[in-house]
Amino acid sequence: MQQALLIFVAILAGMFLPLQASLNAKMGAVVQNPLLGSLISFLVGTIGLLIYIIISRVPLANLAQAKAAPTFVWVAGLLGAFYVTAIILLVPRLGVALTFGLVIGGQMLVSILFDHFGLLGTPVHPISWMRSLGALLLIAGVLIIRKY
Repeated sequence: MQQALLIFVAILAGMFLPLQASLNAKMGAVVQNPLLGSLISFLVGTIGLLIYIIISRVPLANLAQAKAAPTFVWVAGLLGAFYVTAIILLVPRLGVALTFGLVIGGQMLVSILFDHFGLLGTPVHPISWMRSLGALLLIAGVLIIRKY
């Protein structure tokens, strides 16, 4: 039952991404700048997380442990900012389906490499013919979306 819930949450998160992207693109258009749109998105997200942290009584003292994190881990925030800004730029120009087809293609490529090499401590799942076929089918799907 636990795994079914995790799968549901993963699907729900995936379903929210196109909605988030469209809303962020709209905000970028309203403020006439994708960087300002990204900033607003992150500010709202930060406020929302802070409220949730306070309500759920997460110990704020744990934040002090962040200084022990390796330097490269801090890049995650910059990657998130790049992603949101790129989406704000791409959705109005490419459309939601093509943008996310390409995003998912990029995610699969890097995900397969992370799995194969166990990068950043992830579990190792070697590249197989079936995994490669799945990635190729995904790329074929993106090409079909782009053409039609």
